[in-house]
Amino acid sequence: MKKRISIVVPTYNEEENVLPLAKAVLAELDGPLAAYEGELLFIDNASTDRTRERIEALCLEEPRVRAIFNVANFGQFSSPYHGLCAATGDCAILLCADFQDPVELLPALVAKWEQGERVVCAVKTKSRENPFLRLLRTCYYKLLAATSPVRQIPHFTGFGLYDRSFLTLLREIKDPTPYLRGIVAEYVAEPAILPYEQQKRRAGKSSNGFSSLYDAAMLGFTTYTKAPIRAMTFFGVLFLLAALTGGVFALVRGLCGESWQLLCILSAIGFFGASDLLALSVVGEYVMASRQKHSGRPRVVEERRINFDE
Repeated sequence: MKKRISIVVPTYNEEENVLPLAKAVLAELDGPLAAYEGELLFIDNASTDRTRERIEALCLEEPRVRAIFNVANFGQFSSPYHGLCAATGDCAILLCADFQDPVELLPALVAKWEQGERVVCAVKTKSRENPFLRLLRTCYYKLLAATSPVRQIPHFTGFGLYDRSFLTLLREIKDPTPYLRGIVAEYVAEPAILPYEQQKRRAGKSSNGFSSLYDAAMLGFTTYTKAPIRAMTFFGVLFLLAALTGGVFALVRGLCGESWQLLCILSAIGFFGASDLLALSVVGEYVMASRQKHSGRPRVVEERRINFDE
């Protein structure tokens, strides 16, 4: 009996990419991976363009193509995670729809799986994205790795292969906002690493703007490190000591001139006010993350499925 491979592709407004991607993936399944049964599973996050129309057409033409349509946009983490949990293969490969994850790496991922690897992480050692954005990502991964007790995997975004045993673990985790790359780092002792060069987006505009990138960064921090909270505690004590020292010094020695006194007072008010706002924002991120994780809400609500057995 043939082993089964699931290729999971999350989509949101990818009308220009879904047809070429499906063609490329099916060519791999019919060529280098012909010894396996395969399915291509699209999970759409309530696209507003013609993405769903084109996925439906693919499903009618090719029974190996399946689809899950969400009732709303559930974000860049919950939807791909739900797609992996819905995969029916002996392993599943998570793949971006915009061709930044090279389709030709699919056989290499499967080869490592056949060697006994439970999880294979495709890691971006080079990238054709904006150099400044690449620098920010590098700094983020270094900071998270330095402050988290869990070993992180720099420049791993989820593109990779997951064995059925690991997919079973994913299904058991009841987290409405799962951080897949953190879960891999936490629960897989030695994941296999497959280096690759990230390509430019083939067509269309990325939906990962500043807001979504910020959400991703905050989810990583609030899930896997206490450092921001501890830093606020440290600076709070430091500022308190500085204020007490300055107050005692002012009382004992006095300050020269009313203008100087006013300037010092205004500067101190501004400095400590800004520090308070920063501390409150950090605490708010943790509170919001905790509220989301313990809300009991489903990760995704499906509108319908196509080409799934009853």
